[in-house]
Amino acid sequence: MSFFALLGFGTVLLLVLGLVHVYLWSRLVRSTTRPGPVRRRLTVLLAVLFVLPAAALLLRRSLPLGVATPLDWVAYTWLGTAFYLFLTLVVLEPVRLALRRWSRRPDAVLQPAGGPHAEREAVPDPSRRLFLARSLAGTAGVVALGTAGTGVYLANAAPVVRRVPVTLQRLDPALDGLRIVTFSDGHLSPTYGGRRFERLVEIVNDQRPDVVAIVGDLVDGDVDELAADAAPLADLVSEQGVFFVTGNHEYFVDTTAWLRHLPTLGVEVLRNERVPIRRGAASFDLAGIDDRTAADSGLAGHGADLDAALDGRDDAVPVVLLAHQPVMVDQARTAGVDLQLSGHTHGGQLWPFDYAVRLDQPSVEGLSRHGDTQLYVTSGAGYWGPPMRIGARPEVTVVELRAPGR
Repeated sequence: MSFFALLGFGTVLLLVLGLVHVYLWSRLVRSTTRPGPVRRRLTVLLAVLFVLPAAALLLRRSLPLGVATPLDWVAYTWLGTAFYLFLTLVVLEPVRLALRRWSRRPDAVLQPAGGPHAEREAVPDPSRRLFLARSLAGTAGVVALGTAGTGVYLANAAPVVRRVPVTLQRLDPALDGLRIVTFSDGHLSPTYGGRRFERLVEIVNDQRPDVVAIVGDLVDGDVDELAADAAPLADLVSEQGVFFVTGNHEYFVDTTAWLRHLPTLGVEVLRNERVPIRRGAASFDLAGIDDRTAADSGLAGHGADLDAALDGRDDAVPVVLLAHQPVMVDQARTAGVDLQLSGHTHGGQLWPFDYAVRLDQPSVEGLSRHGDTQLYVTSGAGYWGPPMRIGARPEVTVVELRAPGR
């Protein structure tokens, strides 16, 4: 990511975070405290928490790993928690508005001409308003912390294994049952790697893959800081190889260094090319293309080129395409691809972001059909930003190819 792109993204992030934190301050600090030292301390604390996520993102490349790791954990955990605090408080707004009448008490209005039957009007009762504000803030806190805590647990738990049979009309019966074990979005980083990535590799190997397909966003850092975390890739065991295509996050770091390093771990990078996968005399083509953002990366020769990947192939055999972003299925359908395997979406990662993802991608997760092309979108193995997942478990997918009638 260029400096100006990073600056622009950081500016938007700060604006959104600022608006969210102003709202949180209004509901969690101003409404629940009286003027004084407690309110001032809570205001300072919220201001610091507001700055942390932006600092973690913008200073990531300039900080030593020993500083970046705890900063990322605190900043991004707060970011996820703040989101669910915001969401819960917004949902509780109708309750707050409905109870505002209760928070007012009747008070006499002096009207000399009215005598003892003077009308009374409701005026604010500070104690009732404070009780209401604290009750709603406490409810939001319990819901948000419970949701965020569950999300942290699920994001760092062992990925689930999903078995997905996919029938390809042109598949030779000799290839029936061939297993493509795929995962995406490992996002190796200061907050994800180590034993958790080793466990992911072990789960992949336990599926006895014929082919391993890694469909992008493997790393969120450079080789010199993440080489040890990526080392378990060398332990992958596959009958016919381990293959990788770039995701958009590979272009946020030193792309060239990673594309040189991965083959030393036994991972073959497919860049707008294909390889035959054989079982006896039968075969299908496994193709892979650069991420759709690659052309804007500034790296010469990078860019998704499906035509180059499929040029000269035998149309009588099926083709399975590895493409990081599901949106590439439009091109795949036009080109006659039988099956596309993608990631990128994280399954939404944090509900209800899956609805926002649908604005950019044709599918968030699972198997879908687009004309004669089938698309499987894996929800990913890791996470980006908040180290949590709500409504989208990390997964390893076993795609079992089936011949017609099997």
